[in-house]
Parts: sequence; C-alpha cells; structure tokens
Amino acid sequence: MIQITRLLKTLTLSVFSLALVALTACAGNVKESNSVSNGDSRARMLVLTDIEADPDDAQTLVRLLLYANEIDLQGLVATTSVHQQTMVAPESIHTIIDAYEKVYPTLSQHAPDYPTANELRALVSQGLPTYGMQGVGPGHDSQGSEKIIELLENDDERPLWISVWGGPNTLAQALYKLRETRSDSELKRLVSKLRVYTISDQDDSAAWMRENFPNLFYIVSPGGYGAATWTGISTVVDGFDNTTISNQWLANNIQQNHGPLGAQYPDVAYGVEGDTPSWLNLIPNGLNTPERPDWGGWGGRYERYVPELSALDPEGFTGGVPVEAETRPIWTNANDTYEPHVYSDFGRSLEPLGKTFEGYRVTLWRWRDEFQNDFAARMDWTTKPYEEANHPPVPALNHAERLTVSSGSYYNLDARNSFDPDGDSLQFLWLNYPEVGTMPTEPVNVDSADNMARVHMRAPEVEQPQELHYILKVTDRGSPRLTRYKRVIVEVTPD
Repeated sequence: MIQITRLLKTLTLSVFSLALVALTACAGNVKESNSVSNGDSRARMLVLTDIEADPDDAQTLVRLLLYANEIDLQGLVATTSVHQQTMVAPESIHTIIDAYEKVYPTLSQHAPDYPTANELRALVSQGLPTYGMQGVGPGHDSQGSEKIIELLENDDERPLWISVWGGPNTLAQALYKLRETRSDSELKRLVSKLRVYTISDQDDSAAWMRENFPNLFYIVSPGGYGAATWTGISTVVDGFDNTTISNQWLANNIQQNHGPLGAQYPDVAYGVEGDTPSWLNLIPNGLNTPERPDWGGWGGRYERYVPELSALDPEGFTGGVPVEAETRPIWTNANDTYEPHVYSDFGRSLEPLGKTFEGYRVTLWRWRDEFQNDFAARMDWTTKPYEEANHPPVPALNHAERLTVSSGSYYNLDARNSFDPDGDSLQFLWLNYPEVGTMPTEPVNVDSADNMARVHMRAPEVEQPQELHYILKVTDRGSPRLTRYKRVIVEVTPD
C-alpha cells in the first residue's frame, strides 16, 4: 500500500510539472533549450572533489544531492589538490550517499527525477593520488579522466559542466589524452562541449589548461583566494544581516533534527561551502542562465576578459600554487553595485535599505539569503512529507520574456498569473540589473511601486537600440520563505 501511495505521489508531481510547462508556454515564456538525444534539458555535470582536504567539500556534496533532480549528475570523482596532494577519498563520497539512501523515500515525494542511491554510487570514481602536473602525461590516465572522455564522446549534445572543488589535474589528463589521440577537428569539437568552473586554482594544471586550450570555456577567479568571487558565499558583510551563514543557523536548519543527511553536514573549519558557487548557476530557478555567466545568478556574475596580474591578489593565499599572468580571456570577476530591499512594518512592504554595496563578491552574496532558504527547505524535504514542507512558488508572466518597446514609451511588466503550489501568499519585487545589458551606468527603475505583481514602466530615451534586464523575484510566505525568478529582457528602440 505504501508503495502504491508513493507511486501516486510521483505521478501527481509529474503531472504538476507538465502543467507548469504548459502554463509557461501559454504565457509566451518558452525557454531556449538544448536539443539532446535523450530529451533531458537539465545541465549535465561531473564533479572533481578533493573531499577530506577541508570539510566544505562534504558540506557542498550534501547540498548538491538535494538538487540531484535539477542537475543531471554524471560523475563524482575524488581528486587531489594543493591541500591534499597524495590521497583521494572516494569512500567519503560513498558515506554521504549512504545517508542520502536513508532519506530518499521521503525526499523523492517532493519532486520527480531524484536518482536512487545506487545510481549515485555508480557515478563515483577517482583520479590519481598525485599532485597537479605530476599526474598529467603518458601513463597517467585514471578512472576519472577516462570518465570525462567517455562523457564527452557520448551522443549527447548538451555541454558537459566540470565543477572543480579541488585540483583539476584529472580534467587536464583527459585533455592531454584527447590532444594526443584525436584529430584536430575532433579535439576542437570535444573541447567545445566543455564548461569548466574551478574554485580558484588548486593545482598547477589549471594554468596549463588555460594556456594550452585557449578556446576552453573556463570560469575562475585565479590567484589569491582573497580576490575570488566564490568567497562571497561566506563573507560576513558589515551593515547586512548575515544570519543564514551563521553556525547557529546551520545547526538549526541543516545539521540537527534533519535526518541522516543533515547529520553528515560537518562544522565549518575554514569557510562555509566554498565549493558550492561552482554549480549554483546550473539550478533552473528562472534567474540562472548557465551559458551567460555575465548575466549573473546564484553562483555570481562573471565577465570574459584578460585580468591584470595585479588584480589577482598574487601575494595572497593559494596553498602554494603559483600565480601566473593569464594568457587569454577567461570568465572571471565582475562587479555589481547593489542596494538590498528590506521589510517595512508600515506602508510599502519592501523598501531599499539605504546602503549600497559594491564589488565582485556582491554578485554572489546578493542572492545568499534566497539560496540558503532554498537549501533549508530542501533539507526539510528529507524528513517531512509533502504536505508539511514548503515548495517554491511558480512565477508566470502575462507576456513574453523578451519585449521590444519604443524610446520614451509606457508599458507594463505583469506577473499576475504567478502561483504557489502550497497555496502560500506571494510577495513580488521587480529590479533592473544595470550591470547586465547595454545601459550599465544607472538603474532604470520601475515607474511605479516595485513590489506589485503588475508594474508600470517608462522606457528611457535612447538614440540607438539598448537592452535592459529586469529581474522579477517572487517570494512565498511559507517557512522557510522561497524565491523564484523571471528575467525580462527589454529592447528599447529609438523613435
């Protein structure tokens, strides 16, 4: 009887997901998707992790498994790094998967497509227990490097994201072998399928890859860790509420009374989940656009250029990895100027804080409370039935996600069709993202109250076509409060 009940819940969730797709299409909001042989539009990803070098890899893996229905995980590879040069620890990955197995029956009630524990175990492999370039070259193939090659050669048109939490030499070995054994045209085709995000440079093979494969899509904040966007996940910001990265918040919402998987989340030793930004932008939340790092998302915002060596914190901490001048453009640090909105007891429910923050870390921590609450809600999914937990709202526009308007004209942005699967009340907020688009100097703000479902807009006066990005944030009033987004791109044309 229990198994029948679970089956019915799974079918209900699947029907609900199809209904959302149909609603989105009717509203003119069909998203661009990659054409793949198996019909799966999720981002596919392989992880390289120096798990056991720092507790934050285990923290990140616990979180990642809660999103294993949203991202098509295809490999979990234990590796070395500058912080762990002679060992790999695949057994630690298995320990966390064992805990996942215990919560899977409850977790899978909340959303379709969660893999089983056995499916996850089949993804685990390892690189060589060798540091950096010492593990790259003839005779240095490993389970992990061969897995990367296998995935690249699969009949799957989707890009393969490599999320690197430690040293990337397993990927470097795969690229070395491909260069030695494939034609130039085939090598070019396979490299074009790769998308790499490394948490700084944790061995000396990273710079080698960027130099030897100049067309490799690569997101990184190279150099000293003090100059890295990913540190925004754990930065304590003066003048801002940092509760959601506090040890007490983690204990209350993740570690304690949240079942076997929560109990596997270790205490902070050096920083909270330093590796998590390497894949946060792959979560389909309506804000993230993985192929456009310059558009910003939960994992931060990045621009493609050749950074100056002086901007890389060359004397800062790297664990011993040399800081070298970049030889070609990479996706790296971008700066945002951001003024948070805060709750108001009277009048308009959301008001600007009155304090502005600037910098590359801002591109990430500006979304931090929202992705932390999302993490807490999913951890609740491991111990609570569907009816007792919170689930994210569903933003829906009454117009297309791309609009064309005339210079100086009036128009509306409208999300009145948005709803919440749990029946929760919704809060709306519309924001211009001035750093994204072609008018980055000043925000082109909403022409009415910005916290209504339907807002009034006036296009700026322009002499040539300009592009504006507006972010809709829809937040429910469940517990914890959850946020989803829509990005509206407005092209303003001259009269």
